[in-house]
Amino acid sequence: MKLSAFGEKFSARSGAVELMDDLGNALLENPNAILMGGGNPGQIPAMEQVFQQRLQELLDDPVQRHNLLGRYQSPQGEKNFRVQMASFLKRKFNWQLSEKNIGISNGSQSAFFVLYNMFAGKMSDGSQRSIHLPLSPEYLGYADIGLADNFFTATKPNIELLDEQQFKYRVNFSQLQLDSSAAALCVSRPTNPTGNVLTDNEIAHLDEIAHQHNIPLIIDGAYGLPFPNIIFNDAQPHWNENTILVLSLSKLGLPGARTGIIVASEELIQAYSNSNTVISLACGTLGPAICQPMFADNSISELSDKHITPFYRQRSQQTLKWLQQDLAGLPFRVHKPEGAIFLWLWFKDMPIDSNTLYQRLKQRGVIIVPGHNFFVGIEEQWQHQHECIRVSYAADEKEVRRGVQIIAEEVRKAYSA
Repeated sequence: MKLSAFGEKFSARSGAVELMDDLGNALLENPNAILMGGGNPGQIPAMEQVFQQRLQELLDDPVQRHNLLGRYQSPQGEKNFRVQMASFLKRKFNWQLSEKNIGISNGSQSAFFVLYNMFAGKMSDGSQRSIHLPLSPEYLGYADIGLADNFFTATKPNIELLDEQQFKYRVNFSQLQLDSSAAALCVSRPTNPTGNVLTDNEIAHLDEIAHQHNIPLIIDGAYGLPFPNIIFNDAQPHWNENTILVLSLSKLGLPGARTGIIVASEELIQAYSNSNTVISLACGTLGPAICQPMFADNSISELSDKHITPFYRQRSQQTLKWLQQDLAGLPFRVHKPEGAIFLWLWFKDMPIDSNTLYQRLKQRGVIIVPGHNFFVGIEEQWQHQHECIRVSYAADEKEVRRGVQIIAEEVRKAYSA
């Protein structure tokens, strides 16, 4: 069959497609596979109990049940949920917004598809604009989302070496050069894949640069602030009229509900809503229906702080200790874990690249993600990007422990060879 340029681009293999295929096929091929590659959240009993109770309430009430299953919602999202979300953010942070500043998407991935292509790509005057990533590595799901070629540019980070076999990426502001082709700045906070949390000063500096160039600053807060707050250091949420903050219900424990949340200017939300009507017709209702009461009574903050943050902090610290123990004596480093649900491992001068390590681990039933997929927007050859892997610690603790042991065994074999 003959495909269009769109068809060829989006039906081709990519890092995101490979990752999701591996997650989908791994258990079919090997029921004992250890899944340390994807972004599935951990099972937190207290959160699951809240979701179960809320689902039962919805099912028991005929009106709510019909609204949940039997009606289309607005492409901008169910109004009462947007009202409660805006009220929550206004109470919590004194942000001056209303439901007109809130848009809902069928997952944050689809939100980024619309947002990125609204700003970047081929312009009506024939010019080309791109999204700039001030700190790469960044989320691999961005990589193939653009409808045009050369859709992303990026700035290589500074690498700060720390004690205890750790390191940290810093925004290299001295090399962050923008021209008229820049359509927006975008960062994830915490950063997927590294768990890096950009400091409040870094965010303020990026906001200033965005204002200077009259472009928006897009913050992907899927793991961060103000919820689910999978952040292990002091950081403050950021939003203003020039900021587009994209949030998600997935890491609360609801990835199947596919609910993204966009906080932006009224003008941007209206433009997004018009686009979303064409692409999705309407937004899903499950996530908003489950979580609306949590924003109405502020319990979303208590649930995040009391259950979600401690769960992942403990898992992060424990997995880091296992890695330091099992990889002792090897030239490895782990990015300082400041948030999200991953650890980012750097095997300096490893004789094999990260993709080869990924294939070897897959043969042994451990699914991780090779690092080269994440260096979106960096065109030059850089050895560092072939020396890193992303490892999730959200799965069953015993499985993660065994997975770390197998990773260490294969890395030792690689260095010894």
